[in-house]
Order: sequence, then C-alpha cells, then structure tokens
Amino acid sequence: MLILALSGSLRGQSYNSALARAAVELVPAGVDIELFDGLGDLPLYDADLDGEGDEEHGAVRHLRERIAAADALFVVTPEYNGSVSGVLKNAIDWASRPPGGGAVLWGKTAAIAGATTGQYGAILAQQDLRRILGIAGARVVEGDLPVARAQNVIDETGELRDPLVAERLRRHLEALVHEAAIPVAA
Repeated sequence: MLILALSGSLRGQSYNSALARAAVELVPAGVDIELFDGLGDLPLYDADLDGEGDEEHGAVRHLRERIAAADALFVVTPEYNGSVSGVLKNAIDWASRPPGGGAVLWGKTAAIAGATTGQYGAILAQQDLRRILGIAGARVVEGDLPVARAQNVIDETGELRDPLVAERLRRHLEALVHEAAIPVAA
C-alpha cells in the first residue's frame, strides 16, 4: 500500500512537514509513505488553465498523478487565520477537478492531522479540511490528530520526540490503512 503525504506548509522548518516525515517511520509494516514536495509549484487554480493532456500544467499533472497512484492520503495542515493554508486549499482545488467521479480525490481515503505552536493543534483547520476533502469526494477517516505546542514535541532538527504523540500518530496511520483497505462501493 502507498500513502501520499501532503503538508500544507511550505516553510523549511515546518512542524507539519516534520509530522509527515515522522509518519514514514511509524506506518504499519508493508506500507510506504511518499512525501509530496510540489505544492509550491502549483499555479493558483484557474479553470481556464485546467486543460487535458499536453495542455495541462506540469505541476498539476504531477500532483494528480501522485494522488492517483496512491492508495490513501495523509494530509497535514497548519492553521492560518483559523483555517487551512491557501497552498493546501489550492492543491485540493486542482485535485478535485473535474468534479464528480473523474477527479483523483474522488473516493480516495484520507487521514488528517495538524500541528501548531498554539494550544489547539490546528483543530479549526482540521475541521475545515475534513469538510473540504469530503466535498471533493474523499473518504476522510474518523478522528483528527491535533498536535499542540509543536515546538515542544518536535525538536530543532525536525524529529518527533514525544512518545505519546508518536503513538497517537501510529494509531492514526493504522486507522488510515484499515479504512483504505475497505473497497469503495460502486
């Protein structure tokens, strides 16, 4: 099974990207995680640019191909002004087109998480992300993974150092793998 991890933060020392990297070590045996590193290359969503084949923007094609190839998604979001980052919302907009059964997000199983330096662990952003992904046709697994005060959980080298958070992440990934193994009803 292949899980594609998307971090909604472009910052080099992002706690959310560190959480996605930590997932690589905590995923169940026999499961691989690929970290997607191209959200910053996507143009702003514009239906006039949303072509097919050779007309499709290369970064958009790459995103859609990687999502299509994955069995599931692990989406990690920071919280900006009480919601998901613009770069993550933009990626979801590209991946949700064409609407309905033709989009790569349609029927894709996803788990969400979020890390912030504040006390709430991006819970508002995760609520919005659950709604956005659901509207786009993804199957979002139950439960969120809020990581509050991330600066105390992830060290300066980007390593997850809190065993409780690591265990919560491991269980969250197990739930994702379990749900992704359940066939989508036609």
